[in-house]
Amino acid sequence: MTILKMMQWFVETPDKNFKGLTYTEAPIPKVNDYDVLVKFQAASLNFRDLMIAKGTYPFASKYPVVPASDGAGEVVEVGSRVTAFKKGDTVVTLFNQGHQYGPVDPQAALTGLGGAIDGTLRQYGVYNELGLVAAPRNLNALEASTLSCAALTSWNALYGLRPLQPGQIVLVQGTGGVSIFGLQFAKAAGATVIATTSSDAKAERLKRLGADHVINYKTTPNWGEVARQFTPGQLGVDYIVEVGGPGTLEQSLKCIKMEGIISIIGFLGTSDKPQPRLMDALSNLCTVRGVYVGSRAMLKDMVRAIEANDIHPVVDEKVFGFDKTREAYEYMEAQKHFGKVVIKID
Repeated sequence: MTILKMMQWFVETPDKNFKGLTYTEAPIPKVNDYDVLVKFQAASLNFRDLMIAKGTYPFASKYPVVPASDGAGEVVEVGSRVTAFKKGDTVVTLFNQGHQYGPVDPQAALTGLGGAIDGTLRQYGVYNELGLVAAPRNLNALEASTLSCAALTSWNALYGLRPLQPGQIVLVQGTGGVSIFGLQFAKAAGATVIATTSSDAKAERLKRLGADHVINYKTTPNWGEVARQFTPGQLGVDYIVEVGGPGTLEQSLKCIKMEGIISIIGFLGTSDKPQPRLMDALSNLCTVRGVYVGSRAMLKDMVRAIEANDIHPVVDEKVFGFDKTREAYEYMEAQKHFGKVVIKID
Protein backbone atom coordinates (compact mmCIF):
# COMPACT_ATOMS: atom_id res chain seq x y z
CA MET A 1 0.00 0.00 0.00
CA THR A 2 1.40 3.38 -1.03
CA ILE A 3 1.42 6.05 1.71
CA LEU A 4 0.82 9.49 0.21
CA LYS A 5 3.23 12.16 1.44
CA MET A 6 3.13 15.93 1.84
CA MET A 7 5.50 18.68 2.93
CA GLN A 8 5.04 20.53 6.18
CA TRP A 9 6.82 22.75 8.69
CA PHE A 10 7.45 21.69 12.28
CA VAL A 11 8.61 23.64 15.30
CA GLU A 12 10.79 20.86 16.67
CA THR A 13 12.12 22.81 19.64
CA PRO A 14 11.90 26.50 20.58
CA ASP A 15 14.78 28.66 19.38
CA LYS A 16 15.18 32.44 19.55
CA ASN A 17 16.45 32.57 15.96
CA PHE A 18 13.75 30.27 14.52
CA LYS A 19 16.28 27.47 13.91
CA GLY A 20 13.78 25.08 15.45
CA LEU A 21 11.61 25.47 12.35
CA THR A 22 12.05 22.34 10.22
CA TYR A 23 10.80 21.67 6.69
CA THR A 24 10.03 17.97 6.35
CA GLU A 25 7.99 15.28 4.63
CA ALA A 26 5.06 13.62 6.40
CA PRO A 27 2.13 11.33 5.59
CA ILE A 28 -1.10 12.95 4.46
CA PRO A 29 -3.47 12.54 7.42
CA LYS A 30 -6.52 10.28 7.22
CA VAL A 31 -10.13 11.37 7.73
CA ASN A 32 -12.51 9.87 10.28
CA ASP A 33 -16.31 10.02 10.17
CA TYR A 34 -16.66 13.71 11.12
CA ASP A 35 -13.39 14.95 9.61
CA VAL A 36 -12.56 17.12 6.61
CA LEU A 37 -9.30 16.92 4.64
CA VAL A 38 -8.20 20.39 3.50
CA LYS A 39 -5.61 21.06 0.80
CA PHE A 40 -4.12 24.32 2.04
CA GLN A 41 -3.50 27.08 -0.48
CA ALA A 42 -2.22 29.76 1.91
CA ALA A 43 -1.40 30.45 5.56
CA SER A 44 -0.67 33.70 7.37
CA LEU A 45 1.45 34.54 10.39
CA ASN A 46 0.59 36.21 13.67
CA PHE A 47 2.90 37.52 16.39
CA ARG A 48 1.81 34.46 18.38
CA ASP A 49 3.49 32.18 15.84
CA LEU A 50 6.83 33.90 16.41
CA MET A 51 6.42 33.43 20.17
CA ILE A 52 5.64 29.72 19.81
CA ALA A 53 8.73 29.24 17.64
CA LYS A 54 10.80 31.01 20.32
CA GLY A 55 9.14 29.28 23.27
CA THR A 56 7.76 32.48 24.84
CA TYR A 57 4.03 31.92 24.24
CA PRO A 58 2.15 32.01 27.59
CA PHE A 59 -0.75 29.74 26.56
CA ALA A 60 -1.01 26.02 25.82
CA SER A 61 1.47 24.65 23.29
CA LYS A 62 3.28 21.42 22.53
CA TYR A 63 6.48 20.50 20.73
CA PRO A 64 6.93 19.39 18.06
CA VAL A 65 3.97 21.13 16.42
CA VAL A 66 2.92 22.18 12.94
CA PRO A 67 2.79 25.97 13.37
CA ALA A 68 0.27 28.68 12.39
CA SER A 69 -3.42 28.97 13.20
CA ASP A 70 -4.53 30.77 10.05
CA GLY A 71 -5.11 28.93 6.81
CA ALA A 72 -7.39 28.72 3.79
CA GLY A 73 -7.83 25.94 1.30
CA GLU A 74 -10.07 23.54 -0.57
CA VAL A 75 -11.92 20.53 0.79
CA VAL A 76 -10.63 17.41 -0.98
CA GLU A 77 -12.25 14.69 1.14
CA VAL A 78 -14.94 14.45 3.81
CA GLY A 79 -15.79 11.78 6.35
CA SER A 80 -18.91 9.65 6.02
CA ARG A 81 -20.91 11.68 8.56
CA VAL A 82 -19.83 15.20 7.57
CA THR A 83 -22.78 17.46 6.71
CA ALA A 84 -21.28 20.96 6.79
CA PHE A 85 -18.94 20.66 3.78
CA LYS A 86 -18.47 18.82 0.51
CA LYS A 87 -15.54 18.26 -1.81
CA GLY A 88 -14.58 21.48 -3.61
CA ASP A 89 -15.73 23.87 -0.85
CA THR A 90 -13.30 26.58 0.22
CA VAL A 91 -12.77 26.94 3.95
CA VAL A 92 -10.84 28.79 6.65
CA THR A 93 -9.68 27.38 9.97
CA LEU A 94 -11.08 28.19 13.41
CA PHE A 95 -8.36 29.32 15.83
CA ASN A 96 -9.56 27.50 18.97
CA GLN A 97 -11.10 24.34 17.58
CA GLY A 98 -13.18 23.79 20.71
CA HIS A 99 -14.60 27.33 20.93
CA GLN A 100 -17.94 26.97 19.17
CA TYR A 101 -20.07 29.75 20.69
CA GLY A 102 -20.35 31.98 23.74
CA PRO A 103 -17.45 32.87 26.06
CA VAL A 104 -14.22 30.90 25.82
CA ASP A 105 -13.67 28.38 28.63
CA PRO A 106 -10.53 26.61 29.89
CA GLN A 107 -11.16 23.54 27.76
CA ALA A 108 -11.59 25.53 24.55
CA ALA A 109 -8.48 27.56 25.36
CA LEU A 110 -6.46 24.34 25.11
CA THR A 111 -7.42 23.77 21.46
CA GLY A 112 -5.44 26.48 19.66
CA LEU A 113 -4.16 25.58 16.20
CA GLY A 114 -0.42 25.85 15.72
CA GLY A 115 0.16 25.66 19.47
CA ALA A 116 -1.70 22.85 21.20
CA ILE A 117 -2.95 21.29 17.94
CA ASP A 118 -1.12 20.95 14.62
CA GLY A 119 -1.75 24.00 12.49
CA THR A 120 -1.79 25.14 8.89
CA LEU A 121 1.80 25.31 7.62
CA ARG A 122 1.41 22.06 5.73
CA GLN A 123 0.02 21.03 2.38
CA TYR A 124 -2.86 19.02 3.85
CA GLY A 125 -4.62 19.10 7.21
CA VAL A 126 -7.49 17.12 8.76
CA TYR A 127 -9.97 18.88 11.06
CA ASN A 128 -13.34 18.11 12.54
CA GLU A 129 -16.03 19.80 10.46
CA LEU A 130 -16.76 22.09 13.43
CA GLY A 131 -13.18 23.39 13.25
CA LEU A 132 -13.75 25.03 9.87
CA VAL A 133 -15.94 27.76 8.38
CA ALA A 134 -16.82 28.49 4.75
CA ALA A 135 -14.43 31.09 3.32
CA PRO A 136 -15.88 34.45 2.23
CA ARG A 137 -16.97 34.27 -1.39
CA ASN A 138 -15.40 37.64 -2.22
CA LEU A 139 -11.85 36.70 -1.12
CA ASN A 140 -9.05 34.76 -2.77
CA ALA A 141 -7.08 32.18 -0.79
CA LEU A 142 -4.29 34.59 0.19
CA GLU A 143 -6.82 37.02 1.65
CA ALA A 144 -8.95 34.34 3.29
CA SER A 145 -5.90 32.86 5.03
CA THR A 146 -5.66 35.97 7.25
CA LEU A 147 -9.00 35.67 9.04
CA SER A 148 -8.66 33.00 11.76
CA CYS A 149 -6.76 34.97 14.40
CA ALA A 150 -6.16 38.67 13.74
CA ALA A 151 -9.45 39.38 12.00
CA LEU A 152 -11.58 37.44 14.48
CA THR A 153 -9.77 39.04 17.40
CA SER A 154 -10.59 42.51 16.06
CA TRP A 155 -14.18 41.49 15.44
CA ASN A 156 -14.45 40.27 19.04
CA ALA A 157 -12.98 43.55 20.29
CA LEU A 158 -15.68 45.53 18.49
CA TYR A 159 -18.66 43.16 18.74
CA GLY A 160 -17.95 40.56 21.42
CA LEU A 161 -18.99 42.49 24.52
CA ARG A 162 -21.13 45.34 23.21
CA PRO A 163 -21.68 45.84 19.47
CA LEU A 164 -20.09 48.86 17.84
CA GLN A 165 -22.62 51.45 16.65
CA PRO A 166 -22.43 53.91 13.72
CA GLY A 167 -20.94 57.23 14.75
CA GLN A 168 -18.92 55.82 17.63
CA ILE A 169 -15.16 56.27 17.84
CA VAL A 170 -12.55 53.51 17.62
CA LEU A 171 -8.81 53.81 18.27
CA VAL A 172 -6.41 51.28 16.75
CA GLN A 173 -2.68 51.00 17.39
CA GLY A 174 -0.06 50.44 14.68
CA THR A 175 -0.27 48.69 11.34
CA GLY A 176 -0.30 45.01 12.25
CA GLY A 177 -3.06 42.65 11.22
CA VAL A 178 -5.32 43.10 14.27
CA SER A 179 -5.19 46.89 14.05
CA ILE A 180 -5.83 47.11 10.32
CA PHE A 181 -8.75 44.71 10.57
CA GLY A 182 -10.08 46.88 13.40
CA LEU A 183 -9.82 49.91 11.14
CA GLN A 184 -11.64 48.16 8.28
CA PHE A 185 -14.43 46.73 10.43
CA ALA A 186 -14.96 50.06 12.20
CA LYS A 187 -15.21 52.02 8.96
CA ALA A 188 -17.65 49.46 7.52
CA ALA A 189 -19.83 50.06 10.60
CA GLY A 190 -19.85 53.82 10.10
CA ALA A 191 -17.49 54.59 12.98
CA THR A 192 -14.79 57.26 13.22
CA VAL A 193 -11.28 55.81 13.47
CA ILE A 194 -8.21 57.23 15.16
CA ALA A 195 -5.01 55.32 14.39
CA THR A 196 -1.50 55.51 15.81
CA THR A 197 1.68 54.67 13.96
CA SER A 198 5.43 55.24 14.08
CA SER A 199 6.03 56.75 10.64
CA ASP A 200 4.57 59.33 8.30
CA ALA A 201 4.69 56.85 5.41
CA LYS A 202 2.52 54.39 7.30
CA ALA A 203 0.25 57.25 8.33
CA GLU A 204 -0.51 57.97 4.70
CA ARG A 205 -1.40 54.35 4.06
CA LEU A 206 -3.68 54.31 7.09
CA LYS A 207 -5.47 57.40 5.77
CA ARG A 208 -5.96 55.69 2.41
CA LEU A 209 -7.60 52.79 4.27
CA GLY A 210 -10.04 55.25 5.83
CA ALA A 211 -8.48 56.40 9.11
CA ASP A 212 -9.99 59.76 10.03
CA HIS A 213 -7.11 60.84 12.28
CA VAL A 214 -3.57 59.45 12.52
CA ILE A 215 -1.11 60.20 15.33
CA ASN A 216 2.61 59.48 15.14
CA TYR A 217 3.36 58.06 18.59
CA LYS A 218 7.10 58.56 18.11
CA THR A 219 6.78 62.33 17.75
CA THR A 220 3.68 62.56 19.96
CA PRO A 221 4.30 60.37 23.02
CA ASN A 222 1.23 61.85 24.77
CA TRP A 223 -0.99 60.55 21.98
CA GLY A 224 -3.75 59.61 24.42
CA GLU A 225 -4.41 63.25 25.26
CA VAL A 226 -4.25 64.19 21.58
CA ALA A 227 -6.68 61.42 20.62
CA ARG A 228 -9.19 62.69 23.18
CA GLN A 229 -9.09 66.08 21.48
CA PHE A 230 -10.34 64.47 18.27
CA THR A 231 -13.55 63.26 19.97
CA PRO A 232 -16.79 65.31 20.20
CA GLY A 233 -16.70 67.40 23.35
CA GLN A 234 -13.36 65.72 24.12
CA LEU A 235 -15.35 63.02 25.89
CA GLY A 236 -13.07 60.24 24.70
CA VAL A 237 -12.93 57.10 22.57
CA ASP A 238 -15.63 54.39 22.69
CA TYR A 239 -13.43 51.39 21.75
CA ILE A 240 -9.68 50.85 21.89
CA VAL A 241 -8.05 47.88 20.18
CA GLU A 242 -5.11 47.65 22.58
CA VAL A 243 -2.20 45.67 21.11
CA GLY A 244 0.75 47.36 22.82
CA GLY A 245 0.08 46.35 26.41
CA PRO A 246 2.74 47.69 28.79
CA GLY A 247 3.92 50.26 26.26
CA THR A 248 0.55 51.78 25.45
CA LEU A 249 -2.04 51.09 28.15
CA GLU A 250 -1.28 54.29 30.07
CA GLN A 251 -2.11 56.39 27.01
CA SER A 252 -5.18 54.29 26.22
CA LEU A 253 -6.57 55.05 29.67
CA LYS A 254 -6.03 58.75 29.01
CA CYS A 255 -8.31 58.76 25.99
CA ILE A 256 -11.00 56.19 26.78
CA LYS A 257 -14.54 57.47 27.24
CA MET A 258 -16.63 56.82 30.34
CA GLU A 259 -18.17 53.36 29.83
CA GLY A 260 -15.77 52.81 26.93
CA ILE A 261 -14.14 49.44 26.24
CA ILE A 262 -10.41 48.72 26.08
CA SER A 263 -9.81 45.28 24.57
CA ILE A 264 -6.33 44.07 25.50
CA ILE A 265 -5.10 41.83 22.72
CA GLY A 266 -1.33 41.92 22.75
CA PHE A 267 1.80 42.98 24.53
CA LEU A 268 3.97 44.21 21.67
CA GLY A 269 5.16 47.32 23.48
CA THR A 270 7.50 47.60 26.43
CA SER A 271 7.85 50.27 29.09
CA ASP A 272 10.11 50.98 32.05
CA LYS A 273 7.43 53.19 33.60
CA PRO A 274 5.20 51.99 36.45
CA GLN A 275 2.20 50.26 34.91
CA PRO A 276 -1.39 51.44 35.30
CA ARG A 277 -3.19 49.78 38.20
CA LEU A 278 -6.45 47.87 38.01
CA MET A 279 -8.13 50.69 39.91
CA ASP A 280 -7.29 53.06 37.06
CA ALA A 281 -10.12 51.40 35.12
CA LEU A 282 -12.50 52.43 37.91
CA SER A 283 -11.29 56.02 37.95
CA ASN A 284 -11.89 56.13 34.20
CA LEU A 285 -15.21 54.25 34.54
CA CYS A 286 -14.26 51.99 31.64
CA THR A 287 -14.15 48.28 30.90
CA VAL A 288 -10.74 46.64 30.35
CA ARG A 289 -11.08 43.12 28.94
CA GLY A 290 -8.73 40.49 27.63
CA VAL A 291 -9.62 39.00 24.24
CA TYR A 292 -8.61 35.50 23.17
CA VAL A 293 -9.70 35.44 19.51
CA GLY A 294 -13.36 34.28 19.22
CA SER A 295 -15.85 31.50 18.65
CA ARG A 296 -16.98 29.69 15.51
CA ALA A 297 -20.34 31.47 15.71
CA MET A 298 -18.53 34.80 15.82
CA LEU A 299 -16.31 33.77 12.89
CA LYS A 300 -19.40 33.01 10.80
CA ASP A 301 -20.86 36.43 11.66
CA MET A 302 -17.61 38.08 10.61
CA VAL A 303 -17.52 36.21 7.30
CA ARG A 304 -21.03 37.47 6.52
CA ALA A 305 -19.95 41.04 7.27
CA ILE A 306 -16.87 40.68 5.04
CA GLU A 307 -19.05 39.49 2.16
CA ALA A 308 -21.77 42.12 2.69
CA ASN A 309 -19.30 45.01 2.82
CA ASP A 310 -16.80 43.52 0.31
CA ILE A 311 -13.96 43.95 2.81
CA HIS A 312 -10.58 42.78 1.55
CA PRO A 313 -7.81 42.04 4.07
CA VAL A 314 -4.59 43.99 3.65
CA VAL A 315 -1.90 41.52 2.60
CA ASP A 316 1.71 42.67 2.71
CA GLU A 317 3.15 43.19 -0.76
CA LYS A 318 5.77 40.50 -0.11
CA VAL A 319 4.16 37.04 -0.26
CA PHE A 320 6.45 34.14 0.65
CA GLY A 321 6.76 30.74 -1.00
CA PHE A 322 6.11 27.72 1.20
CA ASP A 323 9.79 26.75 1.34
CA LYS A 324 10.63 30.33 2.44
CA THR A 325 8.57 30.17 5.64
CA ARG A 326 11.53 30.82 7.95
CA GLU A 327 12.25 34.00 5.97
CA ALA A 328 8.63 35.04 6.51
CA TYR A 329 9.12 34.68 10.28
CA GLU A 330 12.25 36.82 10.14
CA TYR A 331 10.53 39.41 7.96
CA MET A 332 7.66 39.73 10.42
CA GLU A 333 9.97 39.90 13.41
CA ALA A 334 11.82 42.79 11.76
CA GLN A 335 8.46 44.60 11.47
CA LYS A 336 8.96 45.22 7.77
CA HIS A 337 5.37 44.31 6.98
CA PHE A 338 2.20 46.34 6.51
CA GLY A 339 -0.86 44.21 7.10
CA LYS A 340 -0.66 40.43 7.06
CA VAL A 341 2.38 38.31 6.22
CA VAL A 342 1.11 35.51 3.97
CA ILE A 343 2.72 32.26 2.83
CA LYS A 344 1.51 30.67 -0.41
CA ILE A 345 1.28 26.88 -0.19
CA ASP A 346 1.70 24.99 -3.44
